[in-house]
Amino acid sequence: MPARTTATSDAPDIERRKPPGPRAFLPWLFMLTGDVKDLVQGRTPLPWLGAAGVTAFCALYVTVVYTGLDKRRRSTPLCLGSVGGLAALTYALSIGYAGNWLLCFPLLSLATGIVVRGRRLGPLLLGYAGSAGVVSGWRGGADDALTVPYGTVLSGLVAAAVLSLFDTVAELRATRQELAHAAVEQERLRFSRDLHDLLGHTMSVVVVKAEAVRRLAPRDLDAALGQAADIEAVGRQALTEIREAVTGYREGSLATELDRARSLLDASGIDAVVRRSGPPLPPQAEALLGWVVREGVTNVVRHSGARRCEIEVGQGADQVHLEIVDDGNGVGSRSAGAPDKSAAGAADRVGGTGLKGLAERLAAAGGSLESGPAGRRGFRLAAALPVDQQDADGEEEGPMDVKGVHTS
Repeated sequence: MPARTTATSDAPDIERRKPPGPRAFLPWLFMLTGDVKDLVQGRTPLPWLGAAGVTAFCALYVTVVYTGLDKRRRSTPLCLGSVGGLAALTYALSIGYAGNWLLCFPLLSLATGIVVRGRRLGPLLLGYAGSAGVVSGWRGGADDALTVPYGTVLSGLVAAAVLSLFDTVAELRATRQELAHAAVEQERLRFSRDLHDLLGHTMSVVVVKAEAVRRLAPRDLDAALGQAADIEAVGRQALTEIREAVTGYREGSLATELDRARSLLDASGIDAVVRRSGPPLPPQAEALLGWVVREGVTNVVRHSGARRCEIEVGQGADQVHLEIVDDGNGVGSRSAGAPDKSAAGAADRVGGTGLKGLAERLAAAGGSLESGPAGRRGFRLAAALPVDQQDADGEEEGPMDVKGVHTS
């Protein structure tokens, strides 16, 4: 736990750090101080040529540093040509003057590490180091033949490693921001789906039972009070489910949704037949199929005008099937050539959104959702979902046949 606290507290400091800029690499030119000193003191033959070489070397090095640290200019002819010119000057000055001029090789390696990354860098650095060793042994001494190649390889590797590390940190930061944005979008999508399904079903139940209260109140007060109590219970349950949906912890129960579906169909005057067979399902499958029952029955009550609705749940070896069939004019059964601008048509479009959300949920779990007309009359909604019985709890249930019939 203390380690986590320390990492968290250090995160803002890491975020504020920036990759090294040109000013971090320009001071390395002081390695040529010995060469300039020899030129000034007249210990270098052809000093005017050496001065021109030093001046050109510094100009090319500065150009490589500024262009190589800019991703947009790193692959331009100016940057790559400057590296090539810097290499040519390094070999010319080192072979021509030797001594302190051999330090041009580490500077060349440093500049190359700024521009070249990845696998191409290794052969270049080894080539520079080998050349530095040969030139040092030929024009210098045994000590130079070891130290100059070592410094050449090390300077290029350090520059490339530091810059690559900062590039990786920048990419990780960008990826983290993208993932955070995607997580927010996913949570918004989840909440919108949950809210649509919850409120759509709940409002349908409330409306149906309120109509029942209005019909029953003049002739059967006790029955009307019972329906009013159901409205109160549905409202309280809806509040609980909305709170759970907001926090993301809602897990529906298929058995509960089947009971609610039968109650809603009965209250709507629709003959309900509910059949379920097979062993218990894993919690995830229960929750997904519960959403299918909720959405499908809500559409039947809202839009179908059906007199009978059958809900059947069956399980095979590794897949569970859920089918909801009615005998009305449900969502999707209206002909394509007859657009409906009524309130019912608008509700159909809302129902279509719910079915689309269900299809996406089932697809994410490896399942599928099919919907369409059931023969000449009616509508069929079928869901299939793979299940793993190792995740299921409880013992195998026997077939269950629950029927509920309401006649007005």
